[in-house]
Amino acid sequence: MAKAIGISPMIAQVLINRGITSTEDAQNFLDPDLEALPSPLDDFPDLALTLEILVQAIQNGEPIAICGDYDADGMTSTALLLRSLRSLGAIVEYAIPSRMSEGYGLNERIIEDFHAEGIRVVITVDNGIAAYQPIALARKLGLTVIITDHHDIPPQIPPANAILNPKLIDPSSPYYTMAGVGVAYILALCLAEALGRGQDLRDMLLELFTLGTIADLAPLRGVNRRWVRRGLHLLPHSQIPGIQALMQISGVVGDKNIKPDAIGFRLGPRINAIGRIGDPVTVIELLTTDDEGIALERAMQCEAVNKQRQQLCEQIEYEAVQYYENSEIDAKNDRVLLLVQPHWHHGVIGIVASRLIERYGVPVFIGTYEDEEQSHIRGSARGIPEFNVFEALECCRGLTLKHGGHKAAGGFSFLAENLDTIADRLSNYAHTCLEPEHLKPLVTVDAEACLNDIDYDLYLELDALHPCGMENPEPVFWTRNVHILQQKLVGKGHLKLTLAQDDLATGEPSKKIAAIAWRWGDYYPLPKVLDLAYRIKTNEWNGDVSMQLEVIGVRHAQDDFLGAEFRHGDRDYVCQMVMNNGTDELRIRNSKGEILSIQKGSRTGTLGKRFQSARQIDVTQEPYFGLIKASAIAWQNRSVEF
Repeated sequence: MAKAIGISPMIAQVLINRGITSTEDAQNFLDPDLEALPSPLDDFPDLALTLEILVQAIQNGEPIAICGDYDADGMTSTALLLRSLRSLGAIVEYAIPSRMSEGYGLNERIIEDFHAEGIRVVITVDNGIAAYQPIALARKLGLTVIITDHHDIPPQIPPANAILNPKLIDPSSPYYTMAGVGVAYILALCLAEALGRGQDLRDMLLELFTLGTIADLAPLRGVNRRWVRRGLHLLPHSQIPGIQALMQISGVVGDKNIKPDAIGFRLGPRINAIGRIGDPVTVIELLTTDDEGIALERAMQCEAVNKQRQQLCEQIEYEAVQYYENSEIDAKNDRVLLLVQPHWHHGVIGIVASRLIERYGVPVFIGTYEDEEQSHIRGSARGIPEFNVFEALECCRGLTLKHGGHKAAGGFSFLAENLDTIADRLSNYAHTCLEPEHLKPLVTVDAEACLNDIDYDLYLELDALHPCGMENPEPVFWTRNVHILQQKLVGKGHLKLTLAQDDLATGEPSKKIAAIAWRWGDYYPLPKVLDLAYRIKTNEWNGDVSMQLEVIGVRHAQDDFLGAEFRHGDRDYVCQMVMNNGTDELRIRNSKGEILSIQKGSRTGTLGKRFQSARQIDVTQEPYFGLIKASAIAWQNRSVEF
């Protein structure tokens, strides 16, 4: 694959690890614009009807209302449709339910308000597929309802006039993995094209699509990857004053090549914080205003609320850990963790759930009481790859007052008297899909690398794999026997490290390289020698760019030679495969400590205890040829886990 399309073997290995095994698929992945894209009108059965309804409403001056959601996906979706509909001449308003008093999704109060205001068409964004009763009421009152959503389909589908939801189309469609903002983007773009304004609005809409898709952790495959890749090039010179202001406040301004993690860790949290503990109107105004002064003011409000959100998360996480550690709850045995405590802010407990997964490795359902009598519980859930949160909540149907979500995350509310029964059902479901080995917080690695091989050229090569995110994670490499030369605590519990590695073949130390381990303060100090798993990053300071590793997993260093043990001819050997100057190299060690090294495709190798004194040998001759075949088989059957 590497030779066929002109990429390094390391990049090819990462693609193969992602399930991309053909040359054609690899080329389409590296250049998503090569792949033919079907018309959304072909894949979404109700899209043509939806466009007809909205074109008629715009031409007749019929008021339209949008019902959004208070997370980043819902707010960016709302802003996207507001901007596009207003630009196309529509009379349009919006409403977002109160997280504190109403919870997620369209409700009957909003429908009644829309009807009283003379609204004729209601569009939901990032919600609605589970809102049967409110939509039934809307139809009874004579309103036309269009659902745009991406959440999993409940047993009873609401009686809307039209539904746009990727979960209702063919799973092989490139549109299947879209977030709510993706559905809103398709609707807005197709509507603009139907009215002859597609080219005018495309870039502006694409910026909001990119922001919402990454912030919602949507899979970066299919059209998500294709369009996010384009959108990331637009954001540094955004047409939207609110995005410009948000980038300025969060320190992203000036980046020529924005990566998804700049959105995921800088822009997204500041938007999400408003939806969690603030007023969503702040974000809607931020993303829809054309006044730079208002945009900067709203961005500063986002910044202040985000700092408050960070403090709440730290406090609740501390309390949750203390409560669990001092309780009789056994998450490993239950294979799921359900925690409920009073006075936790349910706007941020979803973030805490994610952090508890990092700590304990199990799906987490975390809730708080909604009332002083502690009779009602509302909460959030986060899952692990082998666990489907929505299916788990469906197993509690009949016990919950309300629930919804998708595979990775969800929300719920139920009467406190059902707490124990729901805990049992969640545990029973977890036992149907989780084995004990799934509950380890493991790190999956793509390939082994030497610290000497890590440089800016490699970093630029890896850039071809971006945008990285859900279902296309950033490549993770690992290095054995890394020496921690220096380590110190920085910031709020982070570890800053200086690393080096002894080369196995030469015995010489590698160059020094900096590393950061986020939120690893609890593990300080680390042992002096470790095997490390990490992502390759850069660090920019005062205009200088240097390499920096982001450590995400460690284990105790293996003694001497770590590899696959096997027996050949009455003798015991250990083998390993490493990357040496961009080429796979097989190394076999015998009981005397001699190492046979052979690079892939070569007819000669070296044999000796040290690189300097090793002699060249012809590996096509016995006994070396048979030994190499046996070791290759042994290495293929070996797995590495962190």
